[in-house]
Amino acid sequence: MKKITVAEDDQFLSNAYRVKLTKEGYEVKMTADGEELIESLKTDTPDLIILDLLMPKKDGFEALKEIKENPQWKNIPVIIASNLGQTNDIDQGMKMGANDYIVKSDLSLEDLVQKIKDLIK
Repeated sequence: MKKITVAEDDQFLSNAYRVKLTKEGYEVKMTADGEELIESLKTDTPDLIILDLLMPKKDGFEALKEIKENPQWKNIPVIIASNLGQTNDIDQGMKMGANDYIVKSDLSLEDLVQKIKDLIK
């Protein structure tokens, strides 16, 4: 079973991700901020990470930088799902190594599932 770790501080959205991805057959681990995400990676390597950018303690950009600098984690595909829809935020996320970028206001869970399937075949 493919494992997905989600870093999302919005309770409603994180629940929606969990329900949808579990129904799609993924094992889902939820983390509430970037710090918790990094701690979780130390013991459990997922097949994909869904990463919010605006989170408490450690934001998504900081977490992404740590992930991509770590030889153990740098090849894990990362989909950024954020409310930051400005071109410079998207460009920064992609330059830092994200595989895809979704603006939450445009997010359909079906599209998200398709992107996940494309990244972890």
